[in-house]
Amino acid sequence: MGLFSKQLANVVEWNEVGNNVLFWKWSNQEIKKGSRLIIRPGQDAIFLYNGRVEGIFEDEGSYDIESEIIPFLSSLKGFKFGFNSGLRAEVLFINTKEHLLKWGTKNAINLPAPGLPGGMPVRSFGTFSCKIADHMVLIDKLAGVKQMYTVEDVKERIISELDQLLMSWISREGHDMFNLQADARNIAKGIMSDLDMDLRKIGIGITDFNIESFSYPESIAKMQEKAAAQSMVGDMNRYQQMAVADGIEKGKGGASVAGDMVNLQMGMMMGQQMMSQMQNTQGAAGGMGGVSKFCPNCGQPTEGLNFCGNCGYKLK
Repeated sequence: MGLFSKQLANVVEWNEVGNNVLFWKWSNQEIKKGSRLIIRPGQDAIFLYNGRVEGIFEDEGSYDIESEIIPFLSSLKGFKFGFNSGLRAEVLFINTKEHLLKWGTKNAINLPAPGLPGGMPVRSFGTFSCKIADHMVLIDKLAGVKQMYTVEDVKERIISELDQLLMSWISREGHDMFNLQADARNIAKGIMSDLDMDLRKIGIGITDFNIESFSYPESIAKMQEKAAAQSMVGDMNRYQQMAVADGIEKGKGGASVAGDMVNLQMGMMMGQQMMSQMQNTQGAAGGMGGVSKFCPNCGQPTEGLNFCGNCGYKLK
């Protein structure tokens, strides 16, 4: 008799093949006398009888169903296993872990933009995290009709809503159409709030939502680069830096361009020093009542003349 009863016993457990499943329902067998319930880390077990929740068990471990589980079930506390009959109940295993997934717009989203009748085509991608938030809502909306539910099911639902949510949160806040990345955090925060509100209707919560990047058509990206380059040209120093960098990037004598710029600056400095010396010399000579040794107009030696032999400038 003992051997026969052990053969009838079974193990109620979820091996959790793959971490992308949010819940899985054990419902293909009858629970026999001597059966055990195994709850692994990151799992909850919910006993269902005739579609009704009888008990929720959250502590991991191995339990004898007859002595450690049934006494805690709502309407089955007095259930007794028969010799040939067992308990025809379902056990819903919940994955309590948080799941991180990537998302991306399938097609470009045409956002309203001034001067663009068809809108600005923008793509975006990022990540989001989700987990089971409400067991009872989950059972009522999903587990009653599904054997299992995966994170890919959640992702599919989110992707179907993202186009409208992106357009809504970008347009309602008046964000700069050409600098959306600067506002990505605020836009993501608004989208997360809307998604969480919607997914909680089926017992799932969105715990995080991030926008990693916005991307524009190639022609728009080139215009942005050109505008940024033009804004840098505010003085000679910036212009010289751009010229050197541009020559190096194109491979057309970038080193010689840099050398020419250095030589030009050195020549300008030497000329300024020479003019300063000439002016000082002229001033010293004028103070002694004599004639300057160099023409203050062109810098040529005066050789004691009254007029410069090079430019005709009057020296006395």
